[in-house]
Amino acid sequence: MCRIPIIDLSALINSDSPDQDAVVKQIYQACHEVGFMYLQNHGISKELIAEVFSYSQHIFNLPLEVKQQIAWQDEFSNTGYVGRERERLNPSQPGDLKEAFNFSKVEVAFSIDGVSLANNSCIIAFYKACTELANKVLTTFALALGLPKDFLTIRHNQQNHTLRLLHYPPIQELPKPGQVRAGEHSDYGSITLLFQDDVGGLEVQTTTGEWITAPTIPDTVIVNTGDLMQRWTNDVFCSTKHRVMIPNDHRVKRSRYSIAFFCHPNDDTEIVCLETCQKERAPIYPPILAGEYLLSRLQATY
Repeated sequence: MCRIPIIDLSALINSDSPDQDAVVKQIYQACHEVGFMYLQNHGISKELIAEVFSYSQHIFNLPLEVKQQIAWQDEFSNTGYVGRERERLNPSQPGDLKEAFNFSKVEVAFSIDGVSLANNSCIIAFYKACTELANKVLTTFALALGLPKDFLTIRHNQQNHTLRLLHYPPIQELPKPGQVRAGEHSDYGSITLLFQDDVGGLEVQTTTGEWITAPTIPDTVIVNTGDLMQRWTNDVFCSTKHRVMIPNDHRVKRSRYSIAFFCHPNDDTEIVCLETCQKERAPIYPPILAGEYLLSRLQATY
């Protein structure tokens, strides 16, 4: 049985729905107790999602020397191709058995053999759709936390988000001790939207320390809260550890694909404990600029 809640967003899409308050409460509870949720009727078309997955398979199938033409260079741009084992989401373990393409802003173009990747029409459309969905979620967060409804969206209006295409290649050799497809970690920003195929492997850590499976549920997107949202809310919303494990069955010989959209505040936003989150405890975390926090986490990861 899945213990990550499934929430229907229909009431938020329909502004006249009387069920909006119920959805706001469900989202608050999910972020407070689990830090993860599945969203149904989220407004991003199945056709667009399928197109991006197809495009992702295409570019990961390019020769390595071609992909390396636009290799990830530094944490300041945070764009380009990230090769296998280049990243360690758990710095105490070997490099992750995955590769990725980062698009920090779709208007920042890079190309392979003269073909622009960032200007691909499905990437642009998907980046826009994810931004719109993220803003709906952030608006709901604001209402749930007793803030003006645009409090969070205003602080994300520079779209400092990262769209990340991910490929976990088939396991051909015995992994190093402790090596997995994506090490145990929490996400860095406000929220993450995650789209995954049916291979599976994603696990989420509960508040008791138990690891539970986050299976693929058709026509849903997984949303989780990140470190900056936890700091902002004084631990009212939790940034939950998660990982991608290597399957122990025939799926180990299959590629796994997923798409993550990391929603991050404007770099100059000061992340300081919200007044509405100080009722039960004093502020836990010192203020920090969103951009500074992201850089510090990326420096530790690479």
